[in-house]
Amino acid sequence: MEELMIVANVAIVFGVIYKLFELFAGRRERMMLIEKLGDKLTPETFKQGIVYRPSLFSFGGLRVGCLLLGIGVGLLIGYGLVYATQPEYFMEDPSRAVEYTVSVIYSASVLLGGGLGLVISYLIEKKQLDKEK
Repeated sequence: MEELMIVANVAIVFGVIYKLFELFAGRRERMMLIEKLGDKLTPETFKQGIVYRPSLFSFGGLRVGCLLLGIGVGLLIGYGLVYATQPEYFMEDPSRAVEYTVSVIYSASVLLGGGLGLVISYLIEKKQLDKEK
């Protein structure tokens, strides 16, 4: 367990250092872009036709709702699978192997349900955007 903590601590330290370098390098790149484009961007260029039209629909709630619905359905299906395939899990003292099997069933069904919910959300969004165009 201690070896794992050492690896985790080293990964955290190097991750923080990497993010700091990335932050400063990205800032320098943005400043260079602003300097290059600074002369070209005038109010007249914006009047000529750069138009930002936000989408009429916001899909954030749909994504979260479909994700949570998928996770709920996945948990329900996982419970049904555990009840059907591992009846000894509901006894007083289940074995370790049964507990591992149950955790795999629950994890897989939750991940599949959540992924399926996000795919359904994507299909609904795509259909709505195609209809909008």
